[in-house]
Amino acid sequence: MHMRTKKWAKPELEVCPYFTNEPETKRGHWREQFKKDQPLYLELGCGKGVSTAAMVRDNLDINYIAMDITCNVLGDTRRNIEKAFDGEPVKNVMIARYDISYIEKVFAPEDRVERIYINFCNPWTKRPKYAKRRLTHPRQLMQYRDFLVDGGEIWFKTDDDALFEESLPYFDACGFELRYLTSDLHAAGVTPNYISEHEMKFTALGVPIKFARFAKKPGRVELDPVRWVMPGAFAKLREDDETEEP
Repeated sequence: MHMRTKKWAKPELEVCPYFTNEPETKRGHWREQFKKDQPLYLELGCGKGVSTAAMVRDNLDINYIAMDITCNVLGDTRRNIEKAFDGEPVKNVMIARYDISYIEKVFAPEDRVERIYINFCNPWTKRPKYAKRRLTHPRQLMQYRDFLVDGGEIWFKTDDDALFEESLPYFDACGFELRYLTSDLHAAGVTPNYISEHEMKFTALGVPIKFARFAKKPGRVELDPVRWVMPGAFAKLREDDETEEP
């Protein structure tokens, strides 16, 4: 779906003190962008920033980076943050425009990110060959491992059953421990839960929201690329392992 260009978005972002269009220049120095040295959380694919704004405003003792690929949505993110702060100075968030596929060029181990949010990313379920574009695909998860601290967490929400189910073995193979899982976030009563525009839409349609929380295990992870090129590869390999004679 083509998004209508918002002519006001880019000019507003260009004068925003907490927006960067060149996040590569901050690699290894993200913590220096904030006045206070606090835990650093990263939201990948923040969209219009409805949930981002509420989360940032409620947690002034945490520094956030909200990232997406277009100025169209980041313009809304900026406006929603400004609305949430209601004239007060915004000090604990940076907005960054970037293609998350190449995130290793933006973050380094020195940045010590402590939590990553992946909310309602594109499931890429129509064609198996597109699975590599998922933000939960192993080639992405291995990039996140490089700058996420040991024990740091990834919080993952989606409405898509296939994406959720196929992502679980991705996390396992990439050295992440499952800490919590529910197939119906709202029924489980998980708090805090900051609701995005996507979550509002799917909830209104009666679609249960899937949620999982993973922690990075320490140590080096060796991946066999054959296992994660295509969705379902993990399941097939597990079946083979179970039927193989000793």
